[in-house]
Amino acid sequence: MFRQLILGVGNNWLVAHTMQQYGMQLGAKRFVAGATLDEAIQVVLNLNEKGIGVTLDHLGESVTQLAEADLARESYLRMLDVIHQEGVNSHVSLKLTMMGLGLSKDVARNNLKQIVERAREYGNFVRIDMEDSHVTTDTLNLFLETWAQYPQHVGIVLQAYLYRSMDDLKMLSETPKNIRIVKGAYMEPQSIAFPSKPDVDDNYVRLVKYSMSRGNFTAVATHDEVIIGQILRYVKEHNIPRDAFEFQMLYGVKQSVLEELAKDGYRARVYVPWGRDWYSYYLRRIAERPANLLFFARNLTKK
Repeated sequence: MFRQLILGVGNNWLVAHTMQQYGMQLGAKRFVAGATLDEAIQVVLNLNEKGIGVTLDHLGESVTQLAEADLARESYLRMLDVIHQEGVNSHVSLKLTMMGLGLSKDVARNNLKQIVERAREYGNFVRIDMEDSHVTTDTLNLFLETWAQYPQHVGIVLQAYLYRSMDDLKMLSETPKNIRIVKGAYMEPQSIAFPSKPDVDDNYVRLVKYSMSRGNFTAVATHDEVIIGQILRYVKEHNIPRDAFEFQMLYGVKQSVLEELAKDGYRARVYVPWGRDWYSYYLRRIAERPANLLFFARNLTKK
């Protein structure tokens, strides 16, 4: 209910226009590394100094013109070039609708292939983000096509709030892959997604444990310290090697927890978004957690 309310209000044109004009000053900068790649690289360097890796995401989705998809591809190729030149510990994450999936699968396939090929040249890695349920099947299919050519350089995301995700995970796990498990941040109908947080949490833990048990490299992407504790107990009880998984969090959320995990010798990574097209991403962050709305409100009252 909270998520639906926030996303509904946030998509109002007047609210969206106002937020896009003033939102960075009102709190969005906590969750977005900056408008430029140079600003984002500085964030990467700061996190690397604390023993934390990064996955960089140039914000944007649902492009409607071929030229926009071309620009998105070139941005990611440049990102990989700069990561290599700077020698920082960072992967990249991308959305296929930003690569032109809404235009055609061939456009998205071609752009994705060029980016993953560049990542292969540098010994780097590309994570394909999962978006709303309308593109889940196409996203999985394009991932599998690309994985068949570049198995060490591309990974996928599964969302715990979707009923289908366990079946998808079982299919993907026939041969071990690199899979990030998230709870999910889009507004989905009850017919395809768990409506309650406890059910999502339970499914999240089931997915992570199953993924680890099947030998996937599992990115445990959560800020929930109770779930993190459950996963830590599981890996100890089942002797899961520490190089077989990592903990991931979003930039601006509970970084101190991730730093402690890194100090304890666990692999840790932060998802760092950057770019001017930040509004949709920031809206989902507010919708995910009431605490993020309170953070925004406190900044609003200071203005």
